[in-house]
Formats: sequence, C-alpha cells, structure tokens
Amino acid sequence: MPTKTPDYILLDHTADLGIMVYGTDLTNLFENACNSLIDLFLNIKSPGNSTPFQITIESEDLEDLMVRWLGEILYLFDGDNTVVISSKISKLSQNHLMATLETVKFDPLLHEITREIKAVTYHNIQVVEKYGTWEAAIIFDL
Repeated sequence: MPTKTPDYILLDHTADLGIMVYGTDLTNLFENACNSLIDLFLNIKSPGNSTPFQITIESEDLEDLMVRWLGEILYLFDGDNTVVISSKISKLSQNHLMATLETVKFDPLLHEITREIKAVTYHNIQVVEKYGTWEAAIIFDL
C-alpha cells in the first residue's frame, strides 16, 4: 500500500473522471498513476499479506502504455477479484513496461469500493515531460 497520498489532482470533466498525475521521472509517473487509480476506487483498510505478480506490457507509445498499464490493474480487480496494493517498475521504455505488482484477493471487510471505474480511456490521454517533471492526463470511464 502506498505510504503517502499519490501525487495527482482531479480534472474537471463532464461525464467521466479525469486526473493529472505527476512524477519526478517516467518510472515514478507510472507508479504514481497506479497508486492514484487505486486511491480513486478503493479504500484499503488493511492490505493483508500480499502476493507478487509479474506483468509485462507492450504498446505503440507512452500514451498507449499508460492506458494498457492502468487497464491491467483494473482488469485484475474486475476479472480476478485481485487488489493491487503497490507496484514496482523494473523496466520502462517508450513501448515496454515490466513490473512487479503486490496483490491481495479482494475482501469487502478490508477493501471498500469508493467509486466504480469501468475503464481507462484514450480520450485526451497525454504523457509528457514539462520542465523536468513528467505528467499524464488520464480520463476514466465511470
């Protein structure tokens, strides 16, 4: 479980939910995006004993990589009742990501769903470096 509040802000968006995530470097940005997603839809009272889960993602570019990365985290929850409590990226490039996710099985006594997020969208997705800081604009379908 993240030890601090993830570095993100909510964006004003008509029908869906948008966030702007920040990172000191690209790896930090992707890890913060994972933590932000978890923070948005779950209140984790106690993480429990975690199990590592290795993940590799290929993509067309950084924006596609971000959508696929967060999509996998949502899929683990929706499709496998698995909660991601933290991530550690070991390799990251413009179109490749390797990471270890710490996961636990969903337990309604320990994990409160605070918001239903259906999907990560490609709508207005941005992953850019500005003045030495990385940022990503991400829109979620609710």
